Amino acid sequence: MVQWTNTALRNCTSYGDESKSMKTLLNDIGTYVYTFNWEPNEEALSALERRTLFGIDTNDGTVESTTKIDPSRSPFIKERIGIICEGESIEELIQEVKGLEAFDGFKIVFVQNPDLEKVGFKKLRKIEKEVGLHLKGEADLDNPSIWLGILNTGDRWILGEYSKNEAVWLRHQWKPNSYSTALGTRVARAVVNIAAPETEGVKLIDPCCGIGTVLVEARSMGIDIIGSDRNPLILSGVRENLAYFGLDAEVSLKDIREVTGQYDAAIIDLPYNLCSVITVEEQLEMLQSARRFASKVVIVSVEDVDDVIGKAGFEITDRCEVSKGRFVRQVIVCE
Repeated sequence: MVQWTNTALRNCTSYGDESKSMKTLLNDIGTYVYTFNWEPNEEALSALERRTLFGIDTNDGTVESTTKIDPSRSPFIKERIGIICEGESIEELIQEVKGLEAFDGFKIVFVQNPDLEKVGFKKLRKIEKEVGLHLKGEADLDNPSIWLGILNTGDRWILGEYSKNEAVWLRHQWKPNSYSTALGTRVARAVVNIAAPETEGVKLIDPCCGIGTVLVEARSMGIDIIGSDRNPLILSGVRENLAYFGLDAEVSLKDIREVTGQYDAAIIDLPYNLCSVITVEEQLEMLQSARRFASKVVIVSVEDVDDVIGKAGFEITDRCEVSKGRFVRQVIVCE
C-alpha cells in the first residue's frame, strides 16, 4: 500500500483522479527529505543546527520535515528532495511515476541514503534509467529544466524535486583579509543558522565582528545583519571582504557598550587571543551589554563562561562543542 505524505500526492496517481501537471505538483510539495554529511569534529555542531532549523534532535544522516530550507544555507545539508510520490518498493514507486503528467526537460538522479548501505554505481544507474523510462516526457541529461531525485528512506522509496548544496561558503575561505584565529566559514555559517533559523524579517548584529566572517555568511544568505568592532585597524578589511563577494552590510567602529537599538539575535565570538585577551569582568560587561539590545545571543567561546552568562541574566537553552585538532570552541545559545 502506498504511503501518502499529503493530499496533493494522491492526485499524482492514476487511481481514477485527474493527473496534475508536474509544475502544479512541484508547487504542491509539502514534505522534504534532507541528507546530511559532516566531519567527525562537527557532528555536535551539525546536530545543534538541525535542532534549530527543524526542531528534530537526531544524529541520523536524513531528516524528513515539512520545513523547506535551501540546502546551500547549511554547511551540513547535502541534498533535498521535495516528495512528489512514493511507494513501499521501487516497483510501487514506478507505478506511481506512470501516473504523472508529462514533463519535458527532466533529469533523474539516485540519492544515496547515508544511513543505509551504499548502492553501487551500476545498480543506481539502472534504477535511474528504469524510473526515467516510465516518466512521461523527454529527458534532458545535458541541460535539465527540472532535477528529480530518487531515495530509499529505509521504509519506502520516494521521487521528488531534487536540489543540492552549492557549498558557497567554500568560496568565502579565499577572502582578501583574514587571520588565523577567525571562525572558519563552515562554523560561521552554522552559527548564523543557529542564531536565525528564519531569515525573513529578522535583524542580527555581530558587535565584535573581527574580520567579518559571520557578516559574509549572513549576507550571502540574504540575512539583515550589521557589524561593529572597537578595533579601527580591521574595519577597512571587513568592508573589502564583503565587497569582494558582492555583498554589503553596515559596519561601524563601536564598542559593544555603545550599541543601540534592538536586534532579534546577536552573535558574539568572545575575544581570546593574546592580542585581545579580556578579563572575566570584561566578559560580563560585554554580555550585560548584549542583554540590553538582543533577546537571543549565540556565544562562541574557547573558555568556560557559563557563570558569566548566568550573571549577565541569560539562560543557556542549547549548546555544543566543535573542535579543530586540540582547539575546542563552545557554541552556546542563550535567551
